[in-house]
Amino acid sequence: MKKGSGGLARSLVGKGLFCSCAFISIVITLPELNLPAIEPQLVKKGVKVFVFDLLRKKNILLTPEEWVRQHWIHFLILSKGFPKGLVTSERGLIYNGLQKRTDLLVFDRQGAPYFLIECKAPEVEINQKVLSQALAYNQTLKCPFIALSNGNRHIFMGYVEAEERYAQQLTLPPIP
Repeated sequence: MKKGSGGLARSLVGKGLFCSCAFISIVITLPELNLPAIEPQLVKKGVKVFVFDLLRKKNILLTPEEWVRQHWIHFLILSKGFPKGLVTSERGLIYNGLQKRTDLLVFDRQGAPYFLIECKAPEVEINQKVLSQALAYNQTLKCPFIALSNGNRHIFMGYVEAEERYAQQLTLPPIP
């Protein structure tokens, strides 16, 4: 077992995450994802569990979608080397006069939106509805790359200018 910040000890146990504090032990069953494993900083407040977000620098309520988002944040920054300063989480945008939020947005080095990642809970199917949501947000953002993910299935798309459409790709876009 490894000691973490705030006296929190963590270790992966099967498909669940085990956390023990000085006076409280909690066992949370979180789904295994098709992304590299992470060692999240978890905090229990009452009956709710929060995860520390590297980007927002605060504890966020741990939901199935947040579990996927946190894996993507760690994957992009720690595994793939995307600069932390270019990645944002839950960034607001206006679409059709309504306030919306992107799950993850990567900017290029000139500050333009570059890569939009739409995260869903593991049990949510990646389908046309999810793609339509990402494309709707992207009408405002105009990112050349989009990913759709439920943590297990990932679909990558890139804009093909000559055809004026998005086409599926096999991998992540290059680091901006």
